[in-house]
Amino acid sequence: MSEPSILFFEVNERQGVFHRRAFLMGGLAGAGLLALGGRLAQLQLVEAQRYQKLSAGNQFNYRLMPPPRGLILDRNGTPLASNRPNFRLMITKDKGLDVEAALDDLSKLVPIDGTRRARLIKDIARAPRKAPVAIMEDMSWEEFSRVNIRAPELPGVTADMGEVRVYPFGGAFAHVIGYVAKVSDRDLKAAEKDPTQDQDLLHHPGFRIGKQGVEKAFDTDLRGRAGATKAEVDALGRVVRLDPEGDIRPTPGKEIRLTLDADIQNRALEVMGQESGAIVVMDVRNGDLLCMVSAPSFDANRFVKGLSGPEYKALAEYERKPLLDKAMTGTYPPGSTFKPTVALAALTAGVDPEVRINCSGGWYYGGRTWRCWEKGGHGAQNMNDAIKNSCDIYFYQVALRIGPDAIAKAARAVGFGEIFDIGIPGQRRGIVPDRAWKKKAFKDPRNQIWFPGESPSYGIGQGALNVNALQLAVMTARLANGKKALVPRLIKSVGGIEQPSGAAVPELPFSAEHLAYVRDGMAAVSAAGGTAYRNSQLGLGDIQMAGKTGTAQVRSFDKGVSRDSKDVRWRLKDHNLFVAFAPYDDPRYAVSVIIEHGGMGGATAGAPRAREVMRVALLKDPEIRARIEKPMPMPDAPPEAVIEGAAPEDPIIGAPPQAAPQEPQT
Repeated sequence: MSEPSILFFEVNERQGVFHRRAFLMGGLAGAGLLALGGRLAQLQLVEAQRYQKLSAGNQFNYRLMPPPRGLILDRNGTPLASNRPNFRLMITKDKGLDVEAALDDLSKLVPIDGTRRARLIKDIARAPRKAPVAIMEDMSWEEFSRVNIRAPELPGVTADMGEVRVYPFGGAFAHVIGYVAKVSDRDLKAAEKDPTQDQDLLHHPGFRIGKQGVEKAFDTDLRGRAGATKAEVDALGRVVRLDPEGDIRPTPGKEIRLTLDADIQNRALEVMGQESGAIVVMDVRNGDLLCMVSAPSFDANRFVKGLSGPEYKALAEYERKPLLDKAMTGTYPPGSTFKPTVALAALTAGVDPEVRINCSGGWYYGGRTWRCWEKGGHGAQNMNDAIKNSCDIYFYQVALRIGPDAIAKAARAVGFGEIFDIGIPGQRRGIVPDRAWKKKAFKDPRNQIWFPGESPSYGIGQGALNVNALQLAVMTARLANGKKALVPRLIKSVGGIEQPSGAAVPELPFSAEHLAYVRDGMAAVSAAGGTAYRNSQLGLGDIQMAGKTGTAQVRSFDKGVSRDSKDVRWRLKDHNLFVAFAPYDDPRYAVSVIIEHGGMGGATAGAPRAREVMRVALLKDPEIRARIEKPMPMPDAPPEAVIEGAAPEDPIIGAPPQAAPQEPQT
């Protein structure tokens, strides 16, 4: 038997393989331990703060806090739109939420009728996950307390105090300021395209967005920046306690200050009563709008909560249109308030103002008789007389002589046909017709020609001409200023930054003599014998108001038919208009008044309202008030003529005012 042979090279080879494998396994184990140690070091040393925050995030939760909406103030700092506390009830949509059961529990604590319940179920279904949905707004303290006591038993339900928009003056500023309302689906779709919009804020149930007027135009400035409330939560996300020290305070929206005056605005709405129309007051020195009233109005506070279908339908279908802003959006024929503009155009065209035209009550031209409002006629009239008496015959013939283009040029120079940048949308340009306008307005070539028979109506503010109350106020302010082509200003400051003045504008393209002549004619309207004498006396010492009455037809009248509208339906009655400025010798304020379908009588419907509003504006002016309160000098008279306690009709003291013509013009 042979002895086994030992092959050393085989032993060495096996040992080498073993050693290589051992080294490889050791290296892999060492690398693994090194990587594990490095990761542990990274987690415990480098990223410790990050994971501490993540851990705290599981313990604490931040709930979005909408910012207080910026205030809207009048020129004197009186709040026109502010915020008040609001107790609200919300439910957070989350996985596992039994909506029906939650509403059943809540209905035992607060009133939830069937209609609201159905709407809430839809709102919760459409809301994103984790988004709160408002169940109830403006809860009473008792309701708020009941819900808070039972809060631990109501998963996802919270009752807190937020803020809601409030308009202290109700409808007085509704058209100018507008209102806020819940964010609609249309608003959300529009916001998706805007990267600057805070999407979380838009979905918050307590957030409201501007829907009209200043609230809409300056919505971004008024919003501010959202904050958050810090709360400790349990594993299920339920609030255990609040941590006020960790709250992120929201940034309130910017303050918007308007040029409007709350006292003048409220008085204007008051004197409108049940009438439909508009009143605009403008400072003739700088263009500031002191009043922009549209009547009838609506209570903007009702829109904050949300109107019911029947409520909105009642507003929308009412024939006097409370939702329409008649100061900017409503357009009307200006009637005889346009005659000062026609007079200015005639003077610019070279018409001699002293040449008289006879008014016999009618004027035959173009196969028809053109009537004056004064059936018996005014007799021989120069331009001043024609403005004072509002003689239609005079302005028929003057308009025919100078033509439509000259009238349109003057009309645009005083502000008609223009949209002014006052910061809010909604203005309508109206129509200032001329030959170029007619060529564009009609497709039929036969109607593109300006016919001579169209000019007489144009001369008395009728025909295709349409203007708004703001433009009428601008016209009056420019005539009163006598130099600057003033533009209106509504926004006084935004966030404390003053906005440009309306007086930083070019000069009017009229001579000072022509402007003075027209103003004299308007002063005669309010003086003894003028068409607005009785109803335009301010009763403020020696301060006098210069103005112009107007009555605008809304339908045609057959020959011989009376325009007396006492028994005519409201919408078929004529419009009343009146424009004025005061004081005549030192103009400060201009006013325009439109009374929709007020019937015959610009002097009896428009002038008294203009007078009352003008009185408030003048009495609030410190310089004017000092002038009013200054004792007037005693008139020179023989000693025996001064009789203590003499009656006003005593011929020594002064005769009573003579009756002025009261029938208004067309």
